[in-house]
Parts: sequence; structure tokens; C-alpha cells
Amino acid sequence: MPVVAVVEGPAVGSGCEIAAACDFVVATPAASFRTPEALWGTVGATQRLPRVLGTRLAKDMMLTGRALSAADALAHGLVTRLVPPEALEAALEDIAATIAKAPPAALRLAKRCIGEGVERDPRGALATGLLAIEESLAGDEWRARMAAFGGS
Repeated sequence: MPVVAVVEGPAVGSGCEIAAACDFVVATPAASFRTPEALWGTVGATQRLPRVLGTRLAKDMMLTGRALSAADALAHGLVTRLVPPEALEAALEDIAATIAKAPPAALRLAKRCIGEGVERDPRGALATGLLAIEESLAGDEWRARMAAFGGS
């Protein structure tokens, strides 16, 4: 199932890395993201954050303690939805309801294709996608959903 991070305040160190590990991040304007571990004499957030933000921005954050505001994190792809605090609960309910309506097998396949696809070369990513399509077409649920889609 998809994993959604909800950030309403500071996500520091491991909290920032946990958010980066989620499928997507919903944040309010009060959210911020910071990874100052190197300044504290240790290391953290070195795997997922550079993949999400790029190595230069991740290094800037890690080596200087720079914090990203929610708006900056949205602009750089760490946050996927920026929601006013008063609309947060409704937005999360909408996300959950949409995900709950989707076939779990399709969600699993989509997550796998995206996860493996970004780690592989283009041919490998295509092969992963084609295998997922074959697996999906081998089931029956897609037929009913496509028939319903065509009728709407």
C-alpha cells in the first residue's frame, strides 16, 4: 500500500529521511526539512534524500544544516502536496479514499515499477514495466475496471 508522510512542523535528521522514504509527502506551510547530522559529528539522510532532491541540494542541507521550507521542498520535489492546515484533514481523507478504491495488486505493481525503474537502466525499467503489465493482464479485475471506465 502507498505510504504517505504528513509533515506539519520540522522534520529533522531521521524525520527528513523517513519523509523521503515515503511514496509521497503532504505538508502544511509550517513544515520544514533539515538534515544537520554532519554538523553534529555524525552522518544521516545520505541515501534517499539525494535521490529525491539531487546530490547538490542534499549536500547543501547536510553540510551546512540548511533547512528547506515547505514551499522550497515542494519546488524541489520532496513535498508533493502543500495544503493549508485547515484543509489537511479533508485532503488526507480524499487521498485515502482514492487509494482505498484502487486494486491493491495494481498499487503494488505501480510501486514496484517506479521503484525498480529509477534504479535500472532504460531497458531494465522497460522490462520491469512490461512484466507488470503482463501480470496485471493475467488477472480479471482490469477488465471490469476498464469497462466501467469506458462507460463513464
